[in-house]
Amino acid sequence: MELSCFSSHLGWAACVLALALLLRARRKGSWHPGMSPTDLTGKTAIVTGANCGIGKYVALDLARRNARTILACRSRERGQAAVEEIQRATGNPNVLLRIVDISNMASIRHFAKQIRQEEKRLDILVNNAGVAGLPFAITAEGLEQMFATNYLGPFLLTNLLLDTMKGSAPARIVTVSSFRHVQGMANVKHLTGEERPKSFDHSYRNTKLMNILFTNELARRLQGTGVTANSLNPGIVNTEIMRHFNWLIRLLFSIVSIFIMSAEEGAASTIYCAVSEEVAGITGKYFDSDCRLVLPSAAARDLGLARKLWEESERLTGLAESGSM
Repeated sequence: MELSCFSSHLGWAACVLALALLLRARRKGSWHPGMSPTDLTGKTAIVTGANCGIGKYVALDLARRNARTILACRSRERGQAAVEEIQRATGNPNVLLRIVDISNMASIRHFAKQIRQEEKRLDILVNNAGVAGLPFAITAEGLEQMFATNYLGPFLLTNLLLDTMKGSAPARIVTVSSFRHVQGMANVKHLTGEERPKSFDHSYRNTKLMNILFTNELARRLQGTGVTANSLNPGIVNTEIMRHFNWLIRLLFSIVSIFIMSAEEGAASTIYCAVSEEVAGITGKYFDSDCRLVLPSAAARDLGLARKLWEESERLTGLAESGSM
């Protein structure tokens, strides 16, 4: 059993390495943030999960462009360290920390209320925070923790900030998904743990599919408002997202990490969707790690499934009672 498990992990590592090498080779000549002259003076941006990894580099880029940049983080200590690092690197004093636990709906409501009270505008919202490898667990609010963190949290946060974004149009909503969505399924019973995915890996894939379905339905509902919504695949990136996996998976990932994209490189497609002139006015689309417009899976393009997921998400987050767009 242990030998079979080990062989399976080795096979996983070999596949990751092969795909990483392919993606790295393909990135030659791709878009780079330095290619965009966009200046964000007078604009406000929020990046969730911005204390490390892709989120920190996205926040760093937005701050360099003179945006009022809000790092939405769970850890005050790590978040403040990131704020100070970005301020030093950019000379932008308008880099702020606001605390939110993206897996907790009450925390999100408190955060959104604070933002609405403090900020006159919101031009860019980057839904970056996410986890992988979490064991199955139900939160105190009755939601499965990985689905709450990766999908329902961003869903609620985005909806609670929409009025501010509409008042700041043109504005952009960017949601980080993954190429793993192609193996996902969108079963609304997974959101509360009524039914369990086969493994935490299946859970991750499913949340990433839900990210795209949500984004596409959001874009449809936002037509004519001047607010766009797009999703993306950052690629295979060396970040802390593997921290919840067992030691063997972490070891294998650390071995292949020298061949995959750094967090700074992996932030490119998110930044592209957030600031590039090429994406202005484009909505309801999916971009790959090379910043190219591509088609997501057939399931991700299912309009009926997107509406069903939206309606159930409204119910579970309480938006159906309070009223949403």
